[in-house]
Amino acid sequence: MAIKTILVEDNAQIRSQLIPTMQEMAWIDVVAIAETQADAIRAAQQHDDWQLMVIDLFLREGSGLGVLRQLTGRRPGQVALVLTNYPTSDVRRRCMECEADGFFDKSIELDAFFERCLTLPGGRFPGRS
Repeated sequence: MAIKTILVEDNAQIRSQLIPTMQEMAWIDVVAIAETQADAIRAAQQHDDWQLMVIDLFLREGSGLGVLRQLTGRRPGQVALVLTNYPTSDVRRRCMECEADGFFDKSIELDAFFERCLTLPGGRFPGRS
């Protein structure tokens, strides 16, 4: 079974490249896309069985940090990973304080991001058991 994922990313070009790669590399099923903090929280409520939320920090409205703050009390097994182009040590620390399960730089840590996704229940290359 594919990993039910909410992608919080407001850049359409990045989404168009990231979604097929996530599907190919880690058997991820994007069940919702959110461009704002409010959209991300609505998506989490509508798809309450989500397993993975991939969160960018800078959104059309609100922020990825705001999303993380509002995800308190998520169920066990719901993983929130930050995938950003703004990987400063201060931002990384703040994300981890907000209970992010991982923090990855889009430009140089995609392999590590996909490796983390493969550790999730259901995470595997499509076609492999």
